[in-house]
Amino acid sequence: MSKPVKIANVPLEEPIARGETSIETLQLRKPMSGELRGLTLVDLTQLKTDTVIKLLPRISNPPITEIEAAGMDPADLLQCGVEIGCFFLTAAMRAENPGL
Repeated sequence: MSKPVKIANVPLEEPIARGETSIETLQLRKPMSGELRGLTLVDLTQLKTDTVIKLLPRISNPPITEIEAAGMDPADLLQCGVEIGCFFLTAAMRAENPGL
């Protein structure tokens, strides 16, 4: 039996413009280990900008490019990074910090 996929919805302060389309919300799913190749968990937990920008296209819906991720408003990029960081918390850590 497979586990349910963890999803986080991130409303964007500054939507991503893609031609005539405007992306106002990103849906992020918990990455699988293979999607973390070439990245370090330490860099993700420290919300290193380059690492978050590389991971976002791998786990976002609608899918965005690295160029779109790099052009995001810093507040939106930070919010995405925080949501990504929450994916790496254990159940015990989440129980100790119910606001996360």
